[in-house]
Amino acid sequence: MADTIFSKIISGEIPSHKVYEDDLVLAFLDIGPLAPGHTLVIPKEPAQTLDQLSDESAAAIGRLLPRLCRAVQTVTGCREYNVLQNNGPGAHQAVFHVHFHIIPKPSEDAGLGIRWPAGKVEDGAEMAKRISEAVTTS
Repeated sequence: MADTIFSKIISGEIPSHKVYEDDLVLAFLDIGPLAPGHTLVIPKEPAQTLDQLSDESAAAIGRLLPRLCRAVQTVTGCREYNVLQNNGPGAHQAVFHVHFHIIPKPSEDAGLGIRWPAGKVEDGAEMAKRISEAVTTS
């Protein structure tokens, strides 16, 4: 995997405002926050997208995310927040290292804005069956 700003933060080449660190995970404040307390959570394992991440690193992040969300809520006073994770440039990923954003939503016009053009389920039974089968072989 190519060097990214996150790999340089992990190695200490670039400073960050760390909020949590263990052997598998690092969390720090975003340098371009959408709201105060905007926190990034990254695995130390080099993986570009979530599907490339090991089960061990994914589990470590999964155990930590709720605790970090509660901490961000406590410190910012925001009850509402978004957890965002993008995979690939077409999905708006800008840094090609797995990362989760915890973005407080202090008001309607602050934090993350989302447009959600909902569609309709087409042949849902077949799609669910195919995904279910793929899960067992992945």
